[in-house]
Amino acid sequence: MFNRIISVIKFLFAKEKELYVFIHGITGFYPLHIEYYKLALVHRSMPVKTQDGRWANNERLEFLGDAILDAVVGAYLYRLYPTKHEGFLTRTRAKIVQRESLNRIGKLFKLESHVRASSHSSSHNSYISGNAVEALVGAIYLDRGYEACKNFIEKKIIADNLNLTELVKTEQNYKSRLIEWTQKYRVSIEFQLIDTMTDAEGNPVFKTAVLLGGIYAADGSGYSKKESHQGASKKSYERLKQDAIFREQVLSTATPLS
Repeated sequence: MFNRIISVIKFLFAKEKELYVFIHGITGFYPLHIEYYKLALVHRSMPVKTQDGRWANNERLEFLGDAILDAVVGAYLYRLYPTKHEGFLTRTRAKIVQRESLNRIGKLFKLESHVRASSHSSSHNSYISGNAVEALVGAIYLDRGYEACKNFIEKKIIADNLNLTELVKTEQNYKSRLIEWTQKYRVSIEFQLIDTMTDAEGNPVFKTAVLLGGIYAADGSGYSKKESHQGASKKSYERLKQDAIFREQVLSTATPLS
């Protein structure tokens, strides 16, 4: 199989050969179906036309990769920390799969230099590399199957590029912190998508509001729903700490102990 792939690569055009070598440098293996990886590097700002006439980008692969990351990282942490409670495992997984962590790893992989995106989107969307990591995971799953995908995540993403000891010590993401606060004080929390806009390049921008006990807390915007959730959660959490009157209003909605 390996020799056959090498023989194929020798006859490829320079640009495609470069992509094979680039993917091999990141994953340790050559693609069997290069089209998955090509699509993984297509940002929504510059979609490509498929053979059946559809316009496509990496968002579907990103969705798939996000789901696989959650499952693999969750199982990895479950095995690694056999005595830790569910809250610790949830917070640690969130730190690994959050956009900031994946974006840093994407930049280490130099993914952004290979992503097909408009210059405007590249300058405005700080998470292109992180999104491409998720899409790459989706591509590996479709190309090589679950085990290869699992090995890539555990070795190339976690073992080679994350210091779990330091990561565990860092502050958890604001959404997790806010959810934990509401669970502690038995207050309901709701994330409402209140608007979807587009920037100058036609990229969607999401605006999300946080309701605590049915009371509006704050809103945040971002190029993904996750990003808008984080921004709104950070503002809400900080408001709870700084605004005593607002905090008391929210606490007054708490579900009483039975």
